[in-house]
Amino acid sequence: MMVMKEELKSIINKVYHKSKRNNFTFLTGAGISSESGIPTYRGIDGIWVKGTEFHKPEEFGTFKYFSQHQEEVWQYSLFRKKMFEKAEPNESHKLLVEIENNLQNRFQLITQNIDNLHRKAGTKNIYEIHGNNREIKCSNNCKSIKELPDKILGKNIDEDLSIEEIELLKCEECGSWMRPNILWFDEYYDERTNKKFSSLKVAKNSGILFIIGTSGATNLPLSIAETTLKYGGYIIDINTEDNNFTDLIKNKKNKLIVRETSTNALNTINQIIKNLTEV
Repeated sequence: MMVMKEELKSIINKVYHKSKRNNFTFLTGAGISSESGIPTYRGIDGIWVKGTEFHKPEEFGTFKYFSQHQEEVWQYSLFRKKMFEKAEPNESHKLLVEIENNLQNRFQLITQNIDNLHRKAGTKNIYEIHGNNREIKCSNNCKSIKELPDKILGKNIDEDLSIEEIELLKCEECGSWMRPNILWFDEYYDERTNKKFSSLKVAKNSGILFIIGTSGATNLPLSIAETTLKYGGYIIDINTEDNNFTDLIKNKKNKLIVRETSTNALNTINQIIKNLTEV
């Protein structure tokens, strides 16, 4: 890590003293929440067992599946809600809060996670590009996005929805089912739920994009990285193994590949930034 630390120091120092396109942006994925005990959505832990049927996330995590099995998808969503509520932010989430406190408005966090742990830890400047599990919206495209009603609680894996919950999950405008305000596998990114254009604007003004705990399996995160590169920013790929971002940056000059845990790497980054901001 010594050589890596010197390279990190040099890049961070250079960007910190730039007069424009000098923001520090962190793009996080499921890997950052694994220490908090949250299984990844795509992994083996994401398999949904209902009765005797096994569903893969790519099958049940779709608008098409929801439109035929609303209660079942809501059951799964409320099972995940209970898991998220029990989970606590880990060291990586807390280090990002420290970094934000030091960098103030030059800090941005773009997350693919819907687990709420960055907010729970205290991060303020967040773009949730896969939506979040705190909100619901009409599956028939009525306009408003609402908070999930307080009366709807997290569930055990085999718990059904009550009649009252089903009522609360119907749109007040048109009577259709409300749905979680998240991005499913058969949907496209937009601004309303996914902050598509806002996050690309953030990327454009980033002096450094730190990529942490995500493999870049969906297209907006890759576009964010491409945009940062296009406007002269650095990409720092912090993952335990090679991924889609590694392929994107392997022949680029403005890059650093760090094969460390997120906690180790963020500790180092936090220390470097702390030393700069205290001067």
